Amino acid sequence: MTLTMDETKPQSTAGIPLVTVRHVSKRFANGTLAVRDVDLELGAGQFISLLGPSGCGKSTLLRMIAGLGAPTSGTISWPGEQGADQGTAGHGGRDLGFVFQDPTLMPWANALANVMLPLKLKGVPRAEAEARAAEMLALVGLKGFEKSYPRELSGGMKMRVSIARALVMRPKILLMDEPFAALDEITRHRLNDDLLELWWRERFTAVFVTHSVFESVYLSQRIVVMAARPGRVMADLSVEADYPRDELFRTSGEYAHLCRVASTKLKEAIGR
Repeated sequence: MTLTMDETKPQSTAGIPLVTVRHVSKRFANGTLAVRDVDLELGAGQFISLLGPSGCGKSTLLRMIAGLGAPTSGTISWPGEQGADQGTAGHGGRDLGFVFQDPTLMPWANALANVMLPLKLKGVPRAEAEARAAEMLALVGLKGFEKSYPRELSGGMKMRVSIARALVMRPKILLMDEPFAALDEITRHRLNDDLLELWWRERFTAVFVTHSVFESVYLSQRIVVMAARPGRVMADLSVEADYPRDELFRTSGEYAHLCRVASTKLKEAIGR
């Protein structure tokens, strides 16, 4: 188990990357330069964490990849897809799912209806949509809770519904913006394990925003360390630890060592 890094350029990926970010910067209307000259390649099937302090542009970068905002300069492209260069907001129907920090569920709809929403918007027949939504709820451990409303679910269960909704269309890439930050440690650990199991089974690309060194090392194949003011990539770390990862890995000396190395790189990034 090793952790290596190249501080000058993103880690290369096998084959054509799923998403390519080239010289992307974002300046808001108030003049704040949130992201500066970011280069990044997201490989198909990878689990990548964006690690950094609050205000370093992690969420801004994630939203630009999702098409929820446009870069001020630079390009975000999806090689092999028409209209790949993203110069304006909107993802053009690209195959992605997004999980926000808040579950953002419809309070008047039960769990099944919440997960069905993307299918309904795509015009999938109701019977098929119900079957697919029920299957996805079962995959996230919520079989039997299809008729439960958000007010009847715990914080962790609501986040599971949100993840199920994001994955019900079987996207190529799942973008997650600090989805477990508000949860207690026990629930967070359990959801980390379940997320890895889903990723391993479904083989989507995962891009996970976090400010937790421990979470990033546990989940990821790559950790992209970002510094703030303005947000920029300071290191691209490769975590070469076998999957599946479990409690034995989380309590191992190797895991502690990897966390120390990642923490050191994060402190260096914060200091710049």
